[in-house]
Amino acid sequence: MANESPKRIFVTGVNGHIGNHIVRDLLEHGYAVRGSVRNLNDAEKTDHVRAHAIELGCEERLELVEGDVLDADGWTALLSGCDGLFHTATMYSTRGTAAEILDTANKGTTHLLHAASEAGIRRVVYTSSTAAVGTSPKGQVKDEAAWNTDTSLPYTVAKTQSERLAWRLAEELGLDVRVINPTAVLGGGFVRPTPSVDFFQDAIAGNYPVAPKFPMSVVHVRDVARAHRRAFEVDEAEGRFILAPHANLTLATICKRIRTLNPTTKAPKYSLPNTLVPLAVFQDWLGGVFGRRRYLTRAVAKNMMGGDTNYSSAKAEKVLGMTWEDFDTCIQDTVDVFL
Repeated sequence: MANESPKRIFVTGVNGHIGNHIVRDLLEHGYAVRGSVRNLNDAEKTDHVRAHAIELGCEERLELVEGDVLDADGWTALLSGCDGLFHTATMYSTRGTAAEILDTANKGTTHLLHAASEAGIRRVVYTSSTAAVGTSPKGQVKDEAAWNTDTSLPYTVAKTQSERLAWRLAEELGLDVRVINPTAVLGGGFVRPTPSVDFFQDAIAGNYPVAPKFPMSVVHVRDVARAHRRAFEVDEAEGRFILAPHANLTLATICKRIRTLNPTTKAPKYSLPNTLVPLAVFQDWLGGVFGRRRYLTRAVAKNMMGGDTNYSSAKAEKVLGMTWEDFDTCIQDTVDVFL
């Protein structure tokens, strides 16, 4: 790119955990970035994004613009002149209302993909989740052919519906869409903890004595950012890409590793037998009565215990050339934010 104008990528939701790491990765690799946030006057949404460009000495290659994915108007003009779209903006919450989560996912997908088509952008990298892949059938390896069928949580429904919508729109509009399906995203560099990392603070503080053996798999946020860029760069890339290099783990495994790597923390040493999960749900509810944030509703427990995280990342490794941050780095980079 040194001898020509850099390619310009439009990234939605650049203030988010994944979004701001995508910005840094793109800037590090010579791209220009135009990124959207809902409020340009909110320093919490912009300062950490601009800090990447300042640190890298390339402020001229980063432009921040204002836009809400729930609004249909104005996106075509914002996307004009860009070579690609990375759509990451969504509501990542296991506690929001179904309507709010579904609206953000589906309306945002519709508005941005139509705008990309109208702006002449053909290649779109779309951020989905293994929530859209699902955790069933239990005991079988799940690859990109698998789709979630569980409707117990609004977030998993939203990710499934919005990704299916993205594929329908891609066909209708003639877009070259590539989808990234990360599992729980760990690592630092976030302003507000996402549901993937917000349990770390309570684990470190010893706010629960034992950890459920809920199935989990994890990936470092830097790997998620790299996968987005590679999906744009590799011409033969197509379809979905699961990012779950550290699969078939449990919440208890992660908590024990937090304690092993950081012996001064109070992260739980012991795991909770599955037969006692209803008791943990009750304790979580009781904590909510007294004002503590709830993590373990009945719906969340049912969703987590109904399958496993036996995912395959082979396609991402083969097609995108992905190599991965190791498990301890995923854990420690997350812990360091809270210590």
